[in-house]
Amino acid sequence: MKITVVGLGHVGLSLATLFSQKHEVIGLDISKEKVDKVNQRICPLKDREMEEFFKSKRLNLKATTVPEDAYENAHFIFIATPTDFNPETNHFDTSSIDKTLIEALKYNDRALIVIKSTVPIGYTSKKREELKTNRIMFSPEFLREGKAVYDNLYPSRVIVGDKTENGRKVANLLADISKKKSSPVLLVGSTEAEAIKLFANAYLAMRVAFFNELDTFAELKGLNTREIVEGVCLDPRIGNHYNNPSFGYGGYCLPKDTNQLAAQFNGIPHEIITAIVRSNQTRKRHIADMVIKKKPKTVGIYRLTMKKDSDNFRNSSILDILDLLKEYGQFRIIIYEPLIKEKTFKEIPVVNNLEEFKQMCDLILANRMSTELNDVKEKVYTRDLFNRD
Repeated sequence: MKITVVGLGHVGLSLATLFSQKHEVIGLDISKEKVDKVNQRICPLKDREMEEFFKSKRLNLKATTVPEDAYENAHFIFIATPTDFNPETNHFDTSSIDKTLIEALKYNDRALIVIKSTVPIGYTSKKREELKTNRIMFSPEFLREGKAVYDNLYPSRVIVGDKTENGRKVANLLADISKKKSSPVLLVGSTEAEAIKLFANAYLAMRVAFFNELDTFAELKGLNTREIVEGVCLDPRIGNHYNNPSFGYGGYCLPKDTNQLAAQFNGIPHEIITAIVRSNQTRKRHIADMVIKKKPKTVGIYRLTMKKDSDNFRNSSILDILDLLKEYGQFRIIIYEPLIKEKTFKEIPVVNNLEEFKQMCDLILANRMSTELNDVKEKVYTRDLFNRD
């Protein structure tokens, strides 16, 4: 079959890579640089399994920036374009999906169109009615950045927001690229599928916020956070996972999804969802306060990336902490971030020689500890207990 994937980020390119093992796949993206790399079999993203596929597997995959070429004769169209949360409208920006749906329906009158981008609850139903078609459906993704291919190969579940035979076709297609044949497959209503995505990420954000608040309590009371976390998590109902304190949740999904869900509770009784958002803001202020209390002369920010092995720092919690530290203005700040080629970031000097960076700082702020900092541990302020995300 011919499959079109729109948006070659972690979600879209992981799907395109795996689909291309058995089908003819065309990826559509607005970035010519990314399209060129895919066509040259250079993986444009940092994802170990994806890089291996690009190097060693035969991929029936090509990419284009031309919509008509991408949509023509496709049997399935998967949409994986970004939907950032707009704080001014208090809503996801779905403009890229809106545009893609119109183009896909214009150039193709038979394909099943599957939205993998995260959308507001009720979006798919609204679009089906607005565009007068039942070919649009939503299927949530539950992928980790940098592990997208692995998570598609070994999914925790496959969920499709369509209970008809069309939904079954999409579920079978997604299950077919998986190596884990025991994964549960759920066909649910389109709006229920959208709610599953947002509530799942809100729960993960809540868990991050919970262990961060535990850590703040322990830190200010002079207690051993690790001992408390390990004791709490031995309860099998809680489990020893997703419990490593940090500077706050961030990245592609958790901030925008919790904000969107909180906005959709408008008029509905609730406390927890908005409390998660507030807790994350409080955590970042606490980290900044702890740095300020130490009265350093030069604060070094070790990496802006959200997590280990990441190739971006979009919505990273350290960025908000950086702004808080800048407002204080009583010490010098420098940044070590190899991904930044410019000499400054937000008007702060960037030092890309690690040894020089370590020598210049008397306090180093690290969301996640690294062996690169082992020789200056006494300078490092981190809340990373388990050396993992």
